[in-house]
Amino acid sequence: METLSHTITTSASPKLRLPRNDNVHRRLLRFRHGFSSLNLGTLRSQRSTSGFFKVECSQQSSKNCIDFSDPDWKSKFQQDFERRFNIPHITDTFPDAQSFPSTFCLRMRTPVTEDFAEGYPSDEEWHGYINNNDRVLLKVIHYSSPTSAGAECIDPNCTWVEQWVHRAGPREKIYFKPEEVKAAIVTCGGLCPGLNDVIRQIVITLEIYGVKNIVGIPFGYRGFSDKGLTEMPLSRKVVQNIHLSGGSLLGVSRGGPSVSDIVTSMEERGINMLFVLGGNGTHAGANAIHNECRKRKLKVAVVGVPKTIDNDILLMDKTFGFDTAVEEAQRAINSAYIEAHSAYHGIGVVKLMGRSSGFIAMQSSLASGQVDICLIPEVPFNLHGPHGVLRHLKYLIETKGSAVVCVAEGAGQNLVEKTNATDASGNVVLGDIGVRIQQETKKYFKEIGIPADVKYIDPTYMIRACRANASDGILCTVLGQNAVHGAFAGYSGITVGICNTHYVYFPIPEVISHPREVDPNSRMWHRCLTSTGQPDFI
Repeated sequence: METLSHTITTSASPKLRLPRNDNVHRRLLRFRHGFSSLNLGTLRSQRSTSGFFKVECSQQSSKNCIDFSDPDWKSKFQQDFERRFNIPHITDTFPDAQSFPSTFCLRMRTPVTEDFAEGYPSDEEWHGYINNNDRVLLKVIHYSSPTSAGAECIDPNCTWVEQWVHRAGPREKIYFKPEEVKAAIVTCGGLCPGLNDVIRQIVITLEIYGVKNIVGIPFGYRGFSDKGLTEMPLSRKVVQNIHLSGGSLLGVSRGGPSVSDIVTSMEERGINMLFVLGGNGTHAGANAIHNECRKRKLKVAVVGVPKTIDNDILLMDKTFGFDTAVEEAQRAINSAYIEAHSAYHGIGVVKLMGRSSGFIAMQSSLASGQVDICLIPEVPFNLHGPHGVLRHLKYLIETKGSAVVCVAEGAGQNLVEKTNATDASGNVVLGDIGVRIQQETKKYFKEIGIPADVKYIDPTYMIRACRANASDGILCTVLGQNAVHGAFAGYSGITVGICNTHYVYFPIPEVISHPREVDPNSRMWHRCLTSTGQPDFI
């Protein structure tokens, strides 16, 4: 069995790669998201006159492609979509698994005892459960043309195809007896606002179901193998006020032991519910743990809760921690603005998080209204040249006397020296684009004989270590509750998220194939450009 770090860095499915500056690049990535994996090596892609890709299948990969000449392609697409988004259930491995009346009922608040282990007695039926056939619409905009801003089309004609995903929430039947459950919570990767909020709600909801044995695994997946780390007993009393602080009660770390060792440790500890809080890499690990449990015929529910301030997980409206990060970034941007505006020819440069996705930089720039240049990984740019960033900075200094630049950490990596190093999760260590811009800006203005006062602010770790704001607090609360509902309903290998303002369950492989990215043709990026007034830097 491979080590967990290897599992984390392996995509769940092939990723189609096209030149970053190709306008059709992201449409085809979204196209891939509507159907089975598209592998460039097995496709022959030709531009149609509409600017969309016509995809044809080779004989070896016809099952992974759409033949639009087939009059039944739409129904076949829907069937394939339903197959891929069908969430795994305990009964897939244990067809005879017994279900029980749910112990979660808000009509009666009597704590679960042995007398009520089979469910709450009630004179009236409670109508607060979610039907297993309830669905939420994945896409809500009917685009009429692939050239429409932000269009996500399946075929060149933008045919409307309904795509439904599973609605999250408590079910009337559960597949675990609360008194037999040992639930574990683990937080992996980096810090993120809201971790303690999610931990708290998972514990509280588990106790409402009647679970008494709840533990926290310290310092990520590492806690499963490090003999010096002991699991932490959790209860409502322990977690009651942890949401008032940032960070994670359980601690975080990257990497960890092999998947096999983790599952073995879970067996030895008697853990049959595992709640995993993390980003793409952590979810890849959770999916591998789920598969290993199925392979060993273990009745275990593995449920993920998406955690990343980068907001780079596919299909979801947003992930918890993002709103707080954007709000906290306002302080850094405002400081940069005051420094720049107060100085003679002042220039403020702010670097925000965003390895491969520029959502924080984009939304923070849009929210502040003080940013003149926003640079993100999805949109290439030049520093030098007649259309470069430095020439525009010169224009801004000449016309308004100051400027503010907001740059995502993953932007402009072609302009910095490669490190060739990786962290414990297998992520490439990025070059410091913020420092590069600062240095090149000072050098440029010195060469052209114009004085410039350049200030550089890097609030990277400040914006992720704070307490969740009200918006994220609500999101964390609902995500934590629905994670427990999903586990008791018998689902495993799933993650919970918000889709078109509704809470849903996704199969993990569908959200981790590659990071979600800002679409340069989206309305939100256009709004950001309207706010900053910046030109193209190519």
